Amino acid sequence: MGAWAIEIERRERFRFGRNWQKFLDTLDDSRITAAEDALQEMLEVRSLEGMTFVDVGSGSGLSSLAAMRLGARHVYSFDFDPESVACTRELRRRHFPNSTRWVAEEGSVLDEEFLKGLGTFDIVYSWGVLHHTGQMWRAIDNISILAGVGSRLFVAIYNDEGAISQAWWRVKRSYNRGIVQRSIISFVFFSWLLLRGVLVDVLVRRTSPLARYTKHRSPRGMSFIRDVVDWLGGFPYEVAAPAAVFEHLRDKGFVLTKMNTLPRGHGNNEFVFTRRTE
Repeated sequence: MGAWAIEIERRERFRFGRNWQKFLDTLDDSRITAAEDALQEMLEVRSLEGMTFVDVGSGSGLSSLAAMRLGARHVYSFDFDPESVACTRELRRRHFPNSTRWVAEEGSVLDEEFLKGLGTFDIVYSWGVLHHTGQMWRAIDNISILAGVGSRLFVAIYNDEGAISQAWWRVKRSYNRGIVQRSIISFVFFSWLLLRGVLVDVLVRRTSPLARYTKHRSPRGMSFIRDVVDWLGGFPYEVAAPAAVFEHLRDKGFVLTKMNTLPRGHGNNEFVFTRRTE
């Protein structure tokens, strides 16, 4: 039994790939375009033509697909979760069935020998992944193995909200303990969302409380329901303040070139670094 299966059996890990498999049923051209736009905006490029791109923790495979459509010379996708790898391979089958430019395999960012065997890439990308490894700072250290001088590193890490983040850690751990806990947490959370919709949308904005959710479009192409399930169940779970991420990677020879941080809330802070020294 592999490490992933052991963690699932012990109820220490959320089945991210199973959630992404359901997301693929909703994937359309508008979501793919949104994912492309998100890459272009943060990397400040119009295309990835001639570049190599590694997707660390590829999840659904959507970002890898976006990189391919933006013209990347080679895309290497890997994930610790075999169900996520299957999702990425399914998108490759749908959109680039005969291409040798896109490889999707199973692997862990915590496996240094595996990473050293991959070489370096022009774009090292890991959105919302490293804080789910159970060893976030080690994962951040290891991801630098894939970046050579001049490489760009694009990572997104959950924002540290102190006591609130600690409370969410307990919620997420409980969510993965069994169907009873999962059902209770889901019922409470979705009831709260509906109540908020009634109070804000009906009484204040005079609009349908369902519109907020049925018309939801993530800037990265994700779907509302899959985002919520991912948030509630996403465990292991760690967080970091923006300054901590900046200082940690600065000490490894990276220079911050772009940052998109949250004014408040429990989402992801985004960072793009360029490696100046080994």
